[in-house]
Amino acid sequence: MIYCIIIDDEPLALQQMEAYVKKIPYLELVASCQSAIDAKKVLQSQKVDAMFCDINLPELNGLDFVKSLDNPPMVVFTTAYSEYAVEGFQLNAIDYLLKPFGFDDMLRAAEKIKKRYDAIRTLQEVSQIDEDDAIFLKTEYKIVRINISDIRYVEAMSEYLRIYLVGSTRPIIVLLSMKKMEERLPSRSFMRVHRSYIINLRMIREVSKNRILLGEEVEVPIGDSYRDQFNAYINSKFLTK
Repeated sequence: MIYCIIIDDEPLALQQMEAYVKKIPYLELVASCQSAIDAKKVLQSQKVDAMFCDINLPELNGLDFVKSLDNPPMVVFTTAYSEYAVEGFQLNAIDYLLKPFGFDDMLRAAEKIKKRYDAIRTLQEVSQIDEDDAIFLKTEYKIVRINISDIRYVEAMSEYLRIYLVGSTRPIIVLLSMKKMEERLPSRSFMRVHRSYIINLRMIREVSKNRILLGEEVEVPIGDSYRDQFNAYINSKFLTK
């Protein structure tokens, strides 16, 4: 599923595009915004793969809005003025829809988004674990190197993973399956303890009933299907008289 937002200060235009998005099975509408300021708040709090952005917006126009983003999602510009087309494509826009446009035009732009999305997705796999105990991940259209030992825990959210690192409050978000990540992480240091969580065993501070405490405020649940394996690990490390 490709998560998208619509940005347009005209309510009727928003309603029309919302209806179009609902007809396209691989698009999921995250939010409809009437200003770039509202859209920026959405981008800061939610995963967005693409946006349909009007150029003539109040306060901050669509072109300047995209320029202000460090890692913008895929963009389709919409406007009633054709003179913005060149500048729009200079910002690496996927497409440019001239108002008024119909569903066929919207579908054409969506198909371009999907083609780019599928190409990016093939790169969003863990590329390798090298001799320095590191992995490379594709996130927000760039490749980042992560030391495996710095991973505190991994959390699944739909088709994406949140990877929480030591010394960072903001997770890295990647399009990857839990199964693939579990296969890549060394079993001597990492364990899947829940359908939605893989933890770094070295980060465990406390175990209380069905919860694992990894830090001051980080608690991870223990799933029923994973309890025996986790308890076996704890028992193997348990110090008795």
